[in-house]
Amino acid sequence: MNETAARPSLHVLVRREDIDASRLDGRVVVVIDVLFATSTIVHALASGASRVYPAFDADDARRAAAARPGALVAGEYLAQTLPEHAPATPLALATCLRDGSELVYFTTNGTRAIAACEGAAAVYAGALTNAAALAKHIAATHPGVPALLVCAGSVGRLCLEDFIGAGHLVRALRAKGDYALTDAAMAAAFAVGGADIDQLLNASRVGRMLSRAGLDDEIAHAAACDSSAVVPVLRDGVMVRATA
Repeated sequence: MNETAARPSLHVLVRREDIDASRLDGRVVVVIDVLFATSTIVHALASGASRVYPAFDADDARRAAAARPGALVAGEYLAQTLPEHAPATPLALATCLRDGSELVYFTTNGTRAIAACEGAAAVYAGALTNAAALAKHIAATHPGVPALLVCAGSVGRLCLEDFIGAGHLVRALRAKGDYALTDAAMAAAFAVGGADIDQLLNASRVGRMLSRAGLDDEIAHAAACDSSAVVPVLRDGVMVRATA
C-alpha cells in the first residue's frame, strides 16, 4: 500500500471562491479569516457569547436577527462597520457582549465562507489565536479524517494574513497528527517558518488599511498566536464552543 495514500490529506484553499461543495463530504473544514471574522468569533465566544450565527449576507443577518429577539447584530462590508450594527472587530465587539449573548455576525468574506462549508463533516473557525487548541481538538475528535483549511481571502484575492494563519495551523496539525500535505499546505507552512507574524499582519494590504483606521490594537490581538483555548464549531447553523 502506498504510505502517503494511507494518511489523511491536509490541503489549503487560498480564497473562499475556490470552495467546491461537492468535495466537502467526509472532510474537516477550518475557515480562516484572521482580520477579522474568525478571530472575532473566537474572541466573542471567549467573552461570553453563547452562540454566533454566521450570516451569509445582510439580508440573511436581518432574518436571523428577527428570529432571535435580543440577539446582538454585528457586521462589516469591505472593512466598514455596517450602520446601526455593533463593531465587527474582536476587542471592540467584546465590550458589547454579556454572558450568554447570542450574536448574529456578518462579514464580507469570513462568514460567507463558513456558510458555504456546511456540507462538511465538521466546520471550525480557525485563527492564529486558537491554532494550538484547534489542532489538539481536531486530532482528538477527527483522527484519520482529511482536513481542508479555507482562507477567506478578500473578494476573490489571496490575503497574506489568512495564508499565514493557515500555515501556522498546518504546523500545529502536523505536530498532532500524521497528515499528507498538499503543495498548498506545504507552501503555507513554509511561509510562516521563522516569520514575525505581527509584522506580517501589519504589512499586509488589509493590515495597512486597518492600521490607517486606528485598529492597531485589534491587529496585535489577532496576531497573538495560541493565546485562546476556544474552539468554535458549527452546529445546527451556529458557531458554539466545542467540547472534547
